[in-house]
Amino acid sequence: MGPVIDADTHVSESEHMWSLFEKEMHPKRPVLVSVPDDTVYGGRNAFWLIDGNIVPKPAGKAGNILITPAAQKSQASRTDIPLESRELTGPEVRIRDMDRLGVHTQVVFPTLFLVYLTDDVALEVALCRAYNRWMSEACARGGDRLRWVAIPPLRSVEESVKEIRWAKEHGAVGLFFRGIEKDLNLDDPYFFPVYQAAMDHDIPICIHTGAGSPILSSLFNVERHSAYGHGRVPPIIAFRNLVANKIPEMFSTLRFGFIEASAGWVPYVLHALKRQSLLRGREFSTADLFRDYRLYVACEADEDIGYLARYIGEDNMIIGSDYAHRDPSEERELVKSMRSREDVPERITDRILSDNPKSFYGL
Repeated sequence: MGPVIDADTHVSESEHMWSLFEKEMHPKRPVLVSVPDDTVYGGRNAFWLIDGNIVPKPAGKAGNILITPAAQKSQASRTDIPLESRELTGPEVRIRDMDRLGVHTQVVFPTLFLVYLTDDVALEVALCRAYNRWMSEACARGGDRLRWVAIPPLRSVEESVKEIRWAKEHGAVGLFFRGIEKDLNLDDPYFFPVYQAAMDHDIPICIHTGAGSPILSSLFNVERHSAYGHGRVPPIIAFRNLVANKIPEMFSTLRFGFIEASAGWVPYVLHALKRQSLLRGREFSTADLFRDYRLYVACEADEDIGYLARYIGEDNMIIGSDYAHRDPSEERELVKSMRSREDVPERITDRILSDNPKSFYGL
C-alpha cells in the first residue's frame, strides 16, 4: 500500500487570510464581529461581516454552522485540535497530528466558502484570490504533506480561468465547486470554459457539499433541518445532471469528484438515470460509467463499502476524515476505522486510502 491520502479535510479561515486583500479591495475585506453569548446564537457568537451580511448565520432560515471564525465561544473553547492546526497558521502542528493518525497527505478544502458569500463579483474575486494565496503559502510550508483545493471566482468566467492557471502553478490539486452555484446547475454551458481550463491544466473538479444556492438555502431552517437540504443534497443533483447530459464526454480527460455527500445515494441515482434513459430510447450502462466518465465518490467509513463498490467500482472510491470540522461527518481516526473493517477486503481499503485519491488529485 502507498501513503495514506486523506481526501477531504478543512481549514478554518482566519483574519490573517484577509490581510492578503489587494489595496483597492481592502475596505471590503471580511471583518470579524461578535455579540454576547446570551442571544439566540448562543456560543456561536462571532461572525464574518461580508457584503453587509453575517457569515455564518448560525440560526434560522438559510443558516449554516461553521468552524470559522475561531473567535466563536463554541470554537475558542476547543481542545481537540489546536487553533494553529485548524487555521493552518502552524502547518507543522497539523503534520504532527497527521503522523499520529497515520496519514501522510491531507487535501485541504475551505470552510467559509461552503456558503454563498456575495453577489459582488469584484468582492468574490478578491475573496478567492486571498484564500488561494494564503493556502498556497501555508501548504507549501508542509512540503508534500499538505495539498490544497483552489476556489475559482465562478461569478466571472474570465477571472476563474486566470485563477485556475495561477493555482495550478502554485500547487493546487483541485477546484472547489458546490453542487449548485447560485442559480446555475453544473451542467450549464456557462461553466464549460472553466471545465476546459481545468482539463487543460489537469486539475479535477471537486464538487463538495455546500450551500451554494441562496434560493435553495432560504427554504431550510438550520435548527430544524440542519444543512441537509441546501448543503448535502446539491452534489447528488450535480452528479445526476452531469451524467444525464453527458458533460464528461465533452471534456475527455477531466475528472469529477463528489465530496462529503457520502456514497449511499449512488445506486438510487443510477437506477433513476437508467429508467429515464430507457424512456428516451437510449441504453444506459452503469458497468463502466465511473471509469469512462472519470467520476470519483467519497464514501464514509461506516457505509456498506463492499456493496457500493459493485456500482462505483473499486478504483473510483475515495475517503476523507473532514479533519478540523466537528460534526457528524468527521472521522478523525479514519485509518483506524477503515483498517478495522473486516467486511472490506484489504485491496479495496488500500485503493480507497491511497491509490484512488492519488489518481483523482494527480498526486
